[in-house]
Parts: sequence; C-alpha cells; structure tokens
Amino acid sequence: MKEIVEIKKVVTIQEPIIPIILGANDDNLRTIKDRMDVKIVVRGSEFIIKGDYDNVEKTVKLLDHLKHVALVRDVSAEDVSDAINMIKDDKDEKISSILTDHIKVAGFVKRVTPKTKKQHEYINAIRDFDVVFGIGPAGTGKTYLAMAMAINLYLNKMVNRIILTRPAVEAGERLGFLPGDIADKITPYLRPLYDALYSMLSIDKAAKLIEKGVIELAPLAFMRGRTLDDSFIILDEAQNTTVEQMKMFLTRLGFNSKAVITGDITQIDLPKDKQSGLVMVKNILKNVEGIKFINFTEKDVVRHPLVQRIIKAYEKYESESEK
Repeated sequence: MKEIVEIKKVVTIQEPIIPIILGANDDNLRTIKDRMDVKIVVRGSEFIIKGDYDNVEKTVKLLDHLKHVALVRDVSAEDVSDAINMIKDDKDEKISSILTDHIKVAGFVKRVTPKTKKQHEYINAIRDFDVVFGIGPAGTGKTYLAMAMAINLYLNKMVNRIILTRPAVEAGERLGFLPGDIADKITPYLRPLYDALYSMLSIDKAAKLIEKGVIELAPLAFMRGRTLDDSFIILDEAQNTTVEQMKMFLTRLGFNSKAVITGDITQIDLPKDKQSGLVMVKNILKNVEGIKFINFTEKDVVRHPLVQRIIKAYEKYESESEK
C-alpha cells in the first residue's frame, strides 16, 4: 500500500490575475481542490496548497500553467477541466501553450481551442502539412478541428473554397429510394459536417457561401474527375472509403490546397468483401514526405466522460473476442 506523504507548498500569483484564476464565485478554485484532492487557502497573492505529495506537486504545476493562460485571456471552467485532464495524463507537458493556442472562426464559437496535447499536435500538423490523416475514436475533435482550420484559412484568404465530403456508404443501393432531389437524398449523410459548419459561421453566412459554391458539401462519388485548386478539403468518415475511392480522392488535390482525412477504423460499415481505404493507406503512404498521420486514442475524447469508458469497454470486448 502506498504511503501517503502530506506536504505544503506556496504558489505566488500576481494579484491582478488572481480573480481570473479563481473564476466566478471561486468556481475554478473549487474544481481544482476537488479534482486534485488538495486543500488550498488563498491569502493575498499566495495560494497555500496542502495534501498528498504527488497531488500538491501536480497542483503547483497546474497553477503555473493557469497563470500563463490568465495573462492572455479569461480562464474558463472548461480550461481548468482540460488542464487538469492533461496534467493527470501527460504530467508536465506544455499545457499553457496548448490552451493559449486557438483557431479564430466567425460564428457562435468565435474561437476554437485544443483540449488535449494530441489535438494541439493535430492542429499544428494541419498548419504544416498539405495532407493530414486524423484517425481515432468518435469524440476526439477530428472533424470539428479540421472544420475550424478550414474556416480560419478561408477567412484569412489563404484558400478560396471549402469542400466537405464523406462516403454515403450507409445508403448503399437505397439512395435512389429516398424522397426528394439529390440534395435531399445526401443531406442526412452530411449532417455532422453541417452541424460543425453552423457552429463556426452564422447560418445565414454559411447558407450564402454554400449557395455561391464557396462551401461545397457532396458525397465522395462527386469528387471523381475533378482537380481541386486553392481549396481546403475534408474527407470525413474515411474508414468507409474503399481502397480505390481513397486513391481517387487523394489524387484530386490541386495547387495551394490542403486535405484532411478523418475516420475511425473501429467503425467500418463497408461490406465484408471490401477493404477500408483508410486502413490500407496507413501502410501505403506512411513514408511519403508531406503527409502526416495523427492517431487519437480514448484519452483524447472530449465528450461526456462516459464516452471514454464506453470506448475502453468495447476495445476490451473486441480484443477478448478475437482470442
């Protein structure tokens, strides 16, 4: 049994930023005390921390990171929660540099901030590489962050178009039986992309850009035969592409364009006799210069905490079933 060693440490914080760190009604302070399992007393500019040695050491590092964030902007409850998650998982990584990085957009959200070290790595990969693969479970922000980068580059006039696509695998041969015109038929399969888009641009602005063709949402089959210049292209649900479709998509890339391909290889809906293009491409392109693969895990899930536990339970079940 691990011996509990209690210690006391003092962290000095500049008085002007103390209210920013404490949060409204000291909510941030309560969260830190509860989740780090320490006692904290604030006297003037001093935060007096008492508790288990490891918890106190991590809390000291946490407050140091939050100081740097508070010098730049307000510290939200979400920031505190994200910082605690990172410091528990990654020890003393560059949490403040992650939380102070952001992608500027123009809608209800205004600014998108990475919540994990891997998300920060993903954003930087999109900045630095023309083709980026984001592979991992649902809820890790793969599509959302790619959308934020696409809108940011468009607003900064670095690309002229945003193209959002995904395979309509679930429809199979039944697409023709759905009511309405082709737009009505494909909209259900593109809804997650619409949701992300509308959170970062006003609905009116997004609708105008879609009407003008600046933002295009289309099934993957519509990409065949095209060359996409000056564009930011997102291929979502890429685990449901065939090997041939993946090759077709990647060879559409034109001058001054970026492509982000996202998917979860544990949720493939292809027929049993078809190989996933996303699974195969990891081996085919792993050594190609200018392409970056970012692999997310359940630790990067930023949805309800239960989602992480659900993913772990399924992984355990599937690994035991294969034995």
